Amino acid sequence: MRFTVRDVLTLVAGAVAPLVAALLLLPLRGSVTPTNTALVLVVVVVAVSALGNRAAGALAALSAAVWFDFFHTRPYESLHIQDRSDLVTAVLLLAVGLIVSQLAARGRTLGRVAATDASHLERLHGTARLASLSTSSDEVVRQVRAELAEILELRDCRFEYGTLTGRPPRLEPDGSVRVDGWVWDLELQGWPDGATELRAVAHGRYQGRFLLTPAPGAVPPSLEARLVAVDLAAQAAAALDDDRPVRA
Repeated sequence: MRFTVRDVLTLVAGAVAPLVAALLLLPLRGSVTPTNTALVLVVVVVAVSALGNRAAGALAALSAAVWFDFFHTRPYESLHIQDRSDLVTAVLLLAVGLIVSQLAARGRTLGRVAATDASHLERLHGTARLASLSTSSDEVVRQVRAELAEILELRDCRFEYGTLTGRPPRLEPDGSVRVDGWVWDLELQGWPDGATELRAVAHGRYQGRFLLTPAPGAVPPSLEARLVAVDLAAQAAAALDDDRPVRA
């Protein structure tokens, strides 16, 4: 799992923000009930969860419960809770905070999936429009190379016309990767060494292959991204099939 700078900052916020809020509420400790204080801390947890990741939200929930107990329940500045109602409030604060963090993370995941799906769909539609309007299959191939390099995070992507030499790793139509006939665990092992071929086939006729060289340290693309790559290669193959006979 890779952590970005934003992830680290939200983790720090998850630990610190509830503490700051609890300290700011100290002057009101005598006039504000512990329940209302807990509600304010829940707002802080919601804010951290909305801006950060699942871990940051969970950390914020735990931090809020601890500092609520420490500063706003009797005996003060102790993790012991004397009043049973305060104990229930602290437990509910932790539970609600954890639930909110999970819901926020789920919402962000669904948002990213929707955005990614829309991006993939636009790539396919854009390439299909180019293939229908362009008089040059080479232009379609260049477009597909650029799209493949972006969605698969490639350092290099080149196309070989009608060439089938060697036995490089292969990206299959189902999105899996095979090395010497065996299924390669892309998520666990990363990209295999060297270039991976993606064959361009249309109407059962082999037109060529894209050779995919990943960028150093690139995270393996999702299955959805790999399937989009297969569809893009098929569009290039269809353009080549319509444009000219297969090159030997």
